[in-house]
Amino acid sequence: MRLSTIVGRRIGGLAAVIALAVGALAPGAQAAPRPVVFGKASALPKTHTGECPRTVTLSTTVKIKAPATLKYTWIFSDGDQSKVKTYRVGGKGLKTIALSTSVKVTDDTRGWGAVRLFSPVRKTSGKASFAVTCAEGGKSTGDAWDTVGGSVVEIGARDNRTTPSPKQADDKPASPKPAEDNPAQNPVQKARIAFERTTASKCPLTFKVHGYFEGLPAGAQTVQYRFAGTQAWKTVDVPADHGAVFSTVLETFEWGWETEENSVQIEVNQPNGLTSNIIYYFECRPPISGTNIGVAAEDIALTSSGGPVAELVADAMLEAVQSVSGAQTALVSKYGMHEGLEAGPVTSSDVWGIQSAGLAIDVWEVTGAQLKKILVPNDSKAGVLTPSASLSYTLAGGVVTDLKLNGAPVSDTQVIKVAANYILAGGWQGFPRWDGVKSVSRSGPDDTGALASYIANHSPIRAPKGERVTVR
Repeated sequence: MRLSTIVGRRIGGLAAVIALAVGALAPGAQAAPRPVVFGKASALPKTHTGECPRTVTLSTTVKIKAPATLKYTWIFSDGDQSKVKTYRVGGKGLKTIALSTSVKVTDDTRGWGAVRLFSPVRKTSGKASFAVTCAEGGKSTGDAWDTVGGSVVEIGARDNRTTPSPKQADDKPASPKPAEDNPAQNPVQKARIAFERTTASKCPLTFKVHGYFEGLPAGAQTVQYRFAGTQAWKTVDVPADHGAVFSTVLETFEWGWETEENSVQIEVNQPNGLTSNIIYYFECRPPISGTNIGVAAEDIALTSSGGPVAELVADAMLEAVQSVSGAQTALVSKYGMHEGLEAGPVTSSDVWGIQSAGLAIDVWEVTGAQLKKILVPNDSKAGVLTPSASLSYTLAGGVVTDLKLNGAPVSDTQVIKVAANYILAGGWQGFPRWDGVKSVSRSGPDDTGALASYIANHSPIRAPKGERVTVR
């Protein structure tokens, strides 16, 4: 082969490469598709045995670099699919979009749903599987389920809409408020419940449900409520001198190993359909793996010392016992924590992944001097004790300084009610035993259930700031 031929071929090949590069940058050329990552697909409830019809919510998340346009449909195991939908993802940077749809199940069935993307790339999510067994065979309509709705939520996005003027465009007085927004017909502005275990054992157990009703009008009132999943309304007579918050014990429950429930919540009988927070308790009946609990707006990391996840757990523990015991802060160690949370739907499996021990939350009275000793680890490998948001301190050279409760310095003689699990208080997690402290309450729920409750009631949750402990 002649040298001129070889050179000619090499030059020709180089020209082709240059032409491809120029073509990629030419005006009107199609850009490479933006990467798309699906999160976990899940169904809530994953299984159901009981009355039908039953609504099942299917959900997943999509991570995508904005700006972009999502074009997608829900596909189902029975061959059906939803209408093709389009959602514009605005802004810049990586965004997480939560997609969900609901199906109304009328007969015994097993099935799944998944999201099929058409744009910006062709891709299909994992399957959100569910199973429904209807009591008395359900009410068959010839098709086991029908799609009844769906939603798209940008996780972490803030609602920047302004509140409209209370007057009409022609400046006439606004129409009367509907019953749903009328305080006169919705006397309870906020309803909360709290858990109080009255037995030493975690299962079987007896526990009280305390109710707290806020924002009631002046004078005597009557409030009707019922526990979620029940039919009969119950009545609470509120005296005229009820104050800003009226509290009472609503009911006492006995749960055992045969109990089918693992949560309680109340509904208030008023036009706006007010509901309370939900309380989970998992020691008698753990949730089915994959049950939806809530949503994380961003990744919440577990670090070598505990970090944001430990702070989240501490906040959850304090909230679980504060109303009944008067606890002022909570302490946790990294012991027993296994992983952090990823942005997107949070399932019971995720909660178990963080901490699965299910230790009961107790409360003790501790002086400032005792607390300073408790906060110093016996072993450097133990890390630090992470407090709830109400407490902060500095650890330097084995000495605790700058100890503050709700921003105010803590004196050595000051008495503080501290929530923790008995393993930590017993000195078995690399920190000193809590000698000389006074027991205040042994009535809290399990810490796994408390974390699930906190996530459910505060979703979408964000990572705590991590400014509670300073190590020097």
